[in-house]
Amino acid sequence: MEKEENILGTEKIGKLMIKFAIPCVISMLVNALYNIVDQIFIGQGVGYLGNGATNVVFPLTMICLAFALMIGDGSSAFLSLKLGEKKKEEAEKGVANGIIAIVIIAILFCVGTLCFLPQLLNIFGCTDNLRQYALDYGYIISLGLPFTMIGVALNSIIRADGNPRYSMTSMVAGAILNTILDPIFIFIFNMGVKGAAIATVISQFLTFILNFIYIRKFETITISKDNLKIDFSIMKKIFMLGVSSFITQMSFVFVVAVENNLLKKYGTSSKFGADIPITVLGIVMKINQILTSIILGICVGSQPIVGYNYGAEKYDRVKSTLKRILLICVAVSTFAFILFQTVPEKLIAIFGSSNDSVYVEFACLSFRIYLALCILNGVQIPSGIFFQAIGKSVKSAILSLSRQIVLLIPAMIILSSIFGIEGVLYSGPCADGIAFIISLILLIIEIKALGKNKQESNALIDDTSTDNKLNKKIIITIARQYGSGGRYIGRLVADKLGIKFYDKDFILKLAEETGLSAEYIENNEQKRDTLATLNNGYYNGLNNSDELFVKEAELIKEVASKESCVIIGRCSDFILKDNENVIKVFVYSTMENKVKRATEIYGINKSKAEKEIKRIDKLRANHYKFYTNRDWDDYSNYDIAINSDYLGVEKSADLICELVREKEKSLK
Repeated sequence: MEKEENILGTEKIGKLMIKFAIPCVISMLVNALYNIVDQIFIGQGVGYLGNGATNVVFPLTMICLAFALMIGDGSSAFLSLKLGEKKKEEAEKGVANGIIAIVIIAILFCVGTLCFLPQLLNIFGCTDNLRQYALDYGYIISLGLPFTMIGVALNSIIRADGNPRYSMTSMVAGAILNTILDPIFIFIFNMGVKGAAIATVISQFLTFILNFIYIRKFETITISKDNLKIDFSIMKKIFMLGVSSFITQMSFVFVVAVENNLLKKYGTSSKFGADIPITVLGIVMKINQILTSIILGICVGSQPIVGYNYGAEKYDRVKSTLKRILLICVAVSTFAFILFQTVPEKLIAIFGSSNDSVYVEFACLSFRIYLALCILNGVQIPSGIFFQAIGKSVKSAILSLSRQIVLLIPAMIILSSIFGIEGVLYSGPCADGIAFIISLILLIIEIKALGKNKQESNALIDDTSTDNKLNKKIIITIARQYGSGGRYIGRLVADKLGIKFYDKDFILKLAEETGLSAEYIENNEQKRDTLATLNNGYYNGLNNSDELFVKEAELIKEVASKESCVIIGRCSDFILKDNENVIKVFVYSTMENKVKRATEIYGINKSKAEKEIKRIDKLRANHYKFYTNRDWDDYSNYDIAINSDYLGVEKSADLICELVREKEKSLK
């Protein structure tokens, strides 16, 4: 089979970055600017109290966005996976269930928010002076939440359908309309924060309508009434696929909630009061969000380039891509740093001029202290995305969560208790600095090790000589615990029946088809770390792990359609679950005997054998659960579960052969 060329491994890196990163940057910038536009016109037309009110309501909209992205990104990932597996009907059911889920959640969220808005505002740090503005703004925004949430979720699905241009157009159309309507409702109709909220809801309704119309125009699937049936197993899978997006958004909600409450507490006893800090720091964070959006867009857009070339062992291209990403991101963050430090009073003036010198003073302090080390974001953010791209989920999770949750919130609490209101501001550079050091250390270690620890793959073509003794085509799938002897049993079955044995040769076939190295595939197939769920990158389609599963599924179906064979692992029992000529086997063993086999056959150190066995079985279980939504060690998934200790490998193989003979008799 001829190795397929993939532009990610051959095209000039600069061209690839332009192709993949620019649409991502634009999309993320539009999201960031959506919120800032309101703040600018409210500040000009209402004053800083109006902006403070929107900052208090902002966490509420972020929670909605978290749910919308979880379902939207989860549905788009489900769509990509099922289309890759050539399971169009399941893809249609997945998208339909995603739409049902977001409609239900959006309506419930709208009702809940309307009923409990005052209580929610208290949680987010609302002051007495901000309360009426926040209620006026919040109630109207709440009415539009269903349109917002459904529109955002559909946006992700449309992108996965292969139409990112339409997705971006609907978002940009809403943002432009919001920019037009804000001054009309605020200045011409003199509606203040209510006008800004109405403009936002109308704009988001436009995005919703454009995206809703697209449902009838899906290019890869067709949504019909038959698909619109609730399937909780599919919904659960969608939630799992989208949980990364949910956690990312919710971490920001927690930061804002804690921050607002600390500003309220310590601001009251300072010369700034509570209202000014809540207003100003909210604006500062949203301006910084523009910087973050650009950096994230560059990194996420370049993620497929890094991931593919890492898997293909083209480490020079990995280093070159990373170097370009870091240079561009540091340049962007440096430019932002210069602005924040030199002209903070001009930046805050965009959101409404104020004659209050205390307001301007706190704004300058916020920009110069809170964002003092924002320049380091040009390294910290790319590092997290880099580890995500190369499949190092633990390191990626550490870097992704460290700044927001692990460092920033504790720093706010501790420093504010020592330095009061300024302590909240000091928490910004404190978190940025520590996160940068962690990122730099992990990044340097990874780059130095890149390609140096390369080992030859153990994957060799399984040299089974076939003398088929079966009269009918039978497929035997064998899932097995590590060290249970399941692979050897499968080999014995294949030899006894004179049929093909498939295990390691799948790795070489995948290497041919994907362009990824055999070593990379061997180390990453059939294994899924628990933290990998937090690091799904679906903006640009399937990542390496998903592509491996899709390609393996295709190969398994291909060999199963041609001949009798034994297939080891790889979710083959699930992939072939609809085939009547399949016997599904699970092989297990006691830990004592698994340790014995692992040390004698695989050469694993006896003191570490049990821990290694548990680790590998956990990775296999996670992989199986992620792609099948079933439990790997649930024996009801299989036709027979065999304790290899009880029968021994020879008799276990004989038992399976006997089952095959019985299966032959039952087939027409």
